[in-house]
Amino acid sequence: MADTDAAKSLSGLLNGITQKVYYSNPEITEELLKNELYPEMSQDEFSALHEKMRGLLKSIASADMDQGQLDAFLTAQTKRRQGGAGLSSEQAAVLTRFWKTHRPKVREALLNQSRWEPALRGVSWRVDVQAGDRRGDAAHSGAVALVEIELGRTGESSEFVCLEMDESKVNLLLKKMADIQQSIDRIVHRSPQKSEEA
Repeated sequence: MADTDAAKSLSGLLNGITQKVYYSNPEITEELLKNELYPEMSQDEFSALHEKMRGLLKSIASADMDQGQLDAFLTAQTKRRQGGAGLSSEQAAVLTRFWKTHRPKVREALLNQSRWEPALRGVSWRVDVQAGDRRGDAAHSGAVALVEIELGRTGESSEFVCLEMDESKVNLLLKKMADIQQSIDRIVHRSPQKSEEA
């Protein structure tokens, strides 16, 4: 019976940590979790358990571990048990069951937290060729690029931004994009592939 109670308390702790960290539930506090799940435990012991489980969940979630990775990770943690920093086999079993159930939701929460708002939902463009006016004024003729950008926040309707660019502005935009790509390549230590003909 004691093992069942311990498993339920640990599962509740993992749920509480997940609610606070990944689902941004402000009602879940460390004090609430201690009082509801581990009232007999000292504050220092609970804080150590809370931090250990929070750290393990963070490692598991940030790596988005599949079952094989999780098994290897938890096996390594149970082998560290001799130093007091590891997990018991019962705790590892609770973590395994918890992650199997919550992995898709936690992954989705992490993806949502990493998105920039407003997000780009779509881009459409076309090139219009304008003819001269009735008097034959060639100053008003030429190609114009029309770009429509769709932006939106999660749960809200889209906003549209329309841009009109002549050839010189399109060329300037393309140059800026090439500069950005070169900066990204430098940051990730990749150099653009050189042509074999050069």
